[in-house]
Amino acid sequence: MERMRTEFPFELPRGYVDDAGQVHRAGVMRLATARDELVPLRDDRVRENPAYLSVVLLGRVVTRIGGVTDVHAGVIEDLFASDLAFLQDFYRRINAEGHARAQVTCPSCACDFAVDLSGGRLGES
Repeated sequence: MERMRTEFPFELPRGYVDDAGQVHRAGVMRLATARDELVPLRDDRVRENPAYLSVVLLGRVVTRIGGVTDVHAGVIEDLFASDLAFLQDFYRRINAEGHARAQVTCPSCACDFAVDLSGGRLGES
């Protein structure tokens, strides 16, 4: 019997910098539930500014960034813009498309191949 994968590791492009100045890059995002997508719609911050929806939503589904396990909207707010954009795309890929792989083309040889966007070391796919 096949088990459904519900958690996906990732590595932030820049990383979350905590209050002590430590940089955290590796993290985990879980699949979103219907509740995860509905609850933020009742949040006053989202009602005032609909663009805040992704911050609240990511605060619900990102379960860990480095050693930070209490991930919430405040942590997501403190990410660099490039890391926020990465997580928004990562969320879309694992929830809408069902995986964290992307089809890419090598600019040198024009060969097509798949890469895993969930992180790992440079050159791994």
